[in-house]
Amino acid sequence: MGKHCCTESNSSHNHRHEREDVNLKKEVISVIVVSVLFIFGFGFENQLHNTIYSFGEYLVFIPAYLLAGWNVLMSAGKNIVKGKFFDENFLMTVATLGAFAIHKLPEAVAVMLFFKIGELFQELAVNRSRKSIKSLLEIRPDYANLQDEDGIKKVNPEQVNIGDFIVVKPGEKIPLDGEILEGDSQVDTSALTGESVPRMVRKGETVLAGMINQTGVLTLKVIKLFAESSITRILDLVENASSKKASTQKFMSKFAQYYTPIVVFTSLAVALIPPLLIANASHGEWVYRALVLLVISCPCGLVISIPLGYFGGVGRAAKKGILVKGATYLDSLLQVKTIVFDKTGTLTKGVFQVMDIVPYNDFTKEELLAFAVGVETYSSHPIAESIRQAYEGEIDDSIIDNYQELAGYGVSAIIDGKRVIAGNDKLLHQENISHDTCNVTGTVVHLAVNNNYAGYILIADQIKEDATFAISRLKELGIEKTVMLTGDNKVIASEIAKKLGLDSYQAELLPEDKVTALENLIHQSKEKEKVAVVGDGINDAPIIARADVGMAMGGLGSDAAIETADIVIMTDAPSKVPEAIEVARKTHHIVWQNIVFALAVKGLFIILGTFGVASLWEAVFADVGVALVAIFNATRIINQ
Repeated sequence: MGKHCCTESNSSHNHRHEREDVNLKKEVISVIVVSVLFIFGFGFENQLHNTIYSFGEYLVFIPAYLLAGWNVLMSAGKNIVKGKFFDENFLMTVATLGAFAIHKLPEAVAVMLFFKIGELFQELAVNRSRKSIKSLLEIRPDYANLQDEDGIKKVNPEQVNIGDFIVVKPGEKIPLDGEILEGDSQVDTSALTGESVPRMVRKGETVLAGMINQTGVLTLKVIKLFAESSITRILDLVENASSKKASTQKFMSKFAQYYTPIVVFTSLAVALIPPLLIANASHGEWVYRALVLLVISCPCGLVISIPLGYFGGVGRAAKKGILVKGATYLDSLLQVKTIVFDKTGTLTKGVFQVMDIVPYNDFTKEELLAFAVGVETYSSHPIAESIRQAYEGEIDDSIIDNYQELAGYGVSAIIDGKRVIAGNDKLLHQENISHDTCNVTGTVVHLAVNNNYAGYILIADQIKEDATFAISRLKELGIEKTVMLTGDNKVIASEIAKKLGLDSYQAELLPEDKVTALENLIHQSKEKEKVAVVGDGINDAPIIARADVGMAMGGLGSDAAIETADIVIMTDAPSKVPEAIEVARKTHHIVWQNIVFALAVKGLFIILGTFGVASLWEAVFADVGVALVAIFNATRIINQ
């Protein structure tokens, strides 16, 4: 049953993505066809117009109009049925049909074409941000080593039942959640928790699907079906989170609620009232003026100027190494008041560093570090490398003898005649070394010299160089709350949060815990305030998808986080987060300059058109002028 459900779910994901890709291809082809027909028709308009009954002109422009504007026409029709008359779809429909009525076919097609191109760019951005599932599927375990009476055989993880025994060899992904029956090993948990340092696991402990076994052979008793395992839950979390993502209502929809009825009723008034009040007024003349007014009022200039401003902002962000997947996310950044950071790979480098040296029993910090460097000299483990980097002196390996690696425990060596051991708490118990530091929280290396406990060294990530600046800059920009959510331990999280000046943190979280914590922050936010998330790992994909604005580190970040995110920071630098907000604010200013300018020019020509001073061609010229000014204004964003 579990197999069927999981397969069905994955199949539906793939079919949906295929449908989206097919729809996008159709839209692109449609835009190309309309553009070709429009250019041809505009270039040979006189020749086509001079055909019998202008048949050639209609033959070119009507198909182009229907191809470009079918969605607009259908939306306007559906809204009218629902009693929603006044939106941008209704105005564009009335205006373009009015253009047909006064035989201005190219203008009608141009309006629909520009609008369709803008919508296509938006759809491309949205479609790309929804491809997270495809990337996440790459981390699904491919097989499980099922152990039965006949030996070990590779099977699909979906075929394994609760209570079955599986064997996980070094280097393999753990395929299902299970309890360790035999073996000790170190496991890489970063795919699930984001914790940078490998974790030691032993008999009786529980390991989760998606972890990577590194050193020893493990025999597990399966405790959950694959469909209920941690890796599958991450897939479900991303899918559900994507469906919850808030959509930003477009400016045009709000503006049209007021603009459209004013234009429509003004046009009606122009067509009907003057002939009743003015002597010798021609009904045909005033109906013509009304139709001209409708065409002038069509939001073609706005349709051009608004996306151009945003595209300029997107281009500027790209120059700074910030990939913004859609103009709507620049708007969303303006409302962000809370920013949530992952730790490993986002605020830290994912490179281990000695955070603290705690000596015991009259040993000094210098002595403790020297013994640690000596005993770890020949170890290839990343923790050993971090200890060697912390030591500033020269390592005299001539005094090191009888080096041994104690699998699952640590290392030992004779250093200058003294027996030194370094490793986990379990090693101390095995060696019967008296100590009172069993409950130290964090990734620690305990040391003992001649069976005398010497102290421990706390290991953690290195903080990125620009992380402190990023947090302080965000506060200068008015971000009210900076939060860190991490799967790492509380001691390290507390230390990093304090150094960076974060407002709060939560540690030792699994992906589902992060989603819960994020949703609590979203619920605590004021109305219209948004929450952004910055992360890099597969484990961050669910909260990146759930956030109002999801940001991923793209240089070293996982494909899943990058595909899920709305904004990708290609340089992995936290300082790019405040830069993205600055670009969004500059874009906002320039877009509104374009809007105000377009409306001012539009208003002027509405007045001139109403009094018969401006003809349709003058109005079209003014509209082109608005578009050109908008283009030049938008380039200011890129060049800043």
